[in-house]
Amino acid sequence: MSTTTAHGGELINLIPDAATKAERQALANSLPEWSLTPRQICDLELILNGGFSPLTGFMTEADYDSVLKDMRLANGLLWSMPITLDVDEATATKAKEVGQLTLRDQEGVVLAILNVSDVWQPNKAAEAEAVFGKNDKKHPAVNYLMNHAGDYYLGGELLGLQLPTHYDYQQHRHSPAEVRAQFKKTGWSKVVAFQTRNPMHRAHQEIAFRAAQKVEANLLIHPVVGMTKPGDIDHFTRVRCYEKLMERFPERTTALSLLPLAMRMGGPREALWHAIIRKNYGCTHIIIGRDHAGPGDDSDGNPFYDPYGAQHLLEKHQEELGIEMVEFEMMVFSQDKAQYIALSEKQEDENILNISGTELRRRLQQGLDIPEWFSYPEVVAELRKSYPPRNKQGFTVFFTGLSGSGKSTIANALLVKLMEMINRPVTLLDGDVVRKHLSSELGFSKEHRNINVLRIGYVASEITKNGGVAICAPIAPYEQTRDEVREMIEPLGGFLEIHVSTPLEECEKRDRKGLYDLARKGVIKEFTGISDPYEAPKTPELDINTLNFKPDEATQQIVLKLEAMGLIA
Repeated sequence: MSTTTAHGGELINLIPDAATKAERQALANSLPEWSLTPRQICDLELILNGGFSPLTGFMTEADYDSVLKDMRLANGLLWSMPITLDVDEATATKAKEVGQLTLRDQEGVVLAILNVSDVWQPNKAAEAEAVFGKNDKKHPAVNYLMNHAGDYYLGGELLGLQLPTHYDYQQHRHSPAEVRAQFKKTGWSKVVAFQTRNPMHRAHQEIAFRAAQKVEANLLIHPVVGMTKPGDIDHFTRVRCYEKLMERFPERTTALSLLPLAMRMGGPREALWHAIIRKNYGCTHIIIGRDHAGPGDDSDGNPFYDPYGAQHLLEKHQEELGIEMVEFEMMVFSQDKAQYIALSEKQEDENILNISGTELRRRLQQGLDIPEWFSYPEVVAELRKSYPPRNKQGFTVFFTGLSGSGKSTIANALLVKLMEMINRPVTLLDGDVVRKHLSSELGFSKEHRNINVLRIGYVASEITKNGGVAICAPIAPYEQTRDEVREMIEPLGGFLEIHVSTPLEECEKRDRKGLYDLARKGVIKEFTGISDPYEAPKTPELDINTLNFKPDEATQQIVLKLEAMGLIA
């Protein structure tokens, strides 16, 4: 098998010459526009550079329907994942009227123009069932689909202008054409791809070694650096780890290249998609291991996918695909043999060692030893730089409760207590103060309240990311918005949600400004707890009713909880 044929027969390249780009730029400035989301930017890059060959744009409704139903494009070609441009209703309406839409990155740079051929409103629940197996929001892609994606899809051909700009790791970023050219230059006719979204440890290295030896091929380490599962280790840290690990591979047998893919964690369908992408990059083989691209457990505590479902699906289609699977099971360390073995090779009385991802995170969080049989010291050192022990990471304490519940009082008491106890910057983001300085132009509609809370969450996430402590005390009445704040912060450090659950009657008694009375008389509209709902948290880390706790007692409860979570020593 050679590295010559892209999926569908032709490697797509939608990047124009300078003259065509100038013409398209002039056209783009006259069209309605859309600012692409991070996921859409990843998808666009891989359409433009050919990583998603044979796609030449975002899917039409016919292709979308066919992929959901049969894992094939409308022309019958195998393709397992819908690639759609989701937008809001206003943008969909303008795009349909004009027939074209300018696509910009988040800094306003024009990347492409979409020739809009299809506009439709998808059945998202049906999409979730078809693509991901169930409509369960614990699945990160289903959560994205139901809570973040726009309500309308646009399909059509793309007129490319330029690829997104990356300022990081440019020496490791290559288009499919560039990877293929390098294979040709070095004489690599058989190449096995190793897909990963995590740091590589010694078990992963062993899998990659064995796969390359098994099929007598060279090895492409091809990690995803677009979007992975929320909570995964950031790609900057991971690439530094890959660079360290490359020194441990034999010279001239292994290459490293980064893939700007937005993963969907779609299990077997995702594995098929990964195989198509690696075929487009010129690989002849792909390693598929246990639970490939699985997101973990569903809301009932069961795995979303059969751990070997991905291998079964690829085995069924690999001849048609034109890229071969190298399947591997879980690798474990045999203490008796002092080497890694496949789990099925374990003898009855053999002493086996293994460290799960959860256990690795626990050891990093607590500063515990990570043995050299599991990972090389230089890789562990990189992980420790980015992921210090839990009690040295930043964190956010997020209060929510009715007006007058006591949030601000407890938050101020906690501010003083933490400044006394820990040597880290502590910032209080009180609801009223934020309203004055960050959100003075906002009203009290549901939309404006959500914007205000998300602004608080964003500031808190930056504080947390940089090792500080943020104390937030808004009313934050809506569950979905609070969940978005949690999703923003948890990958960066600790997050503690506290429901100050003081009853409404008591909040009204404490109301010195008379706001509740004005709300009951209808003078103040959309007042939380009276004319607008308060959605109480279902599973906060702490519930504090100030009828039962004085401020100093409540503060002590919070400190104990922070200690139990390992966030303060």
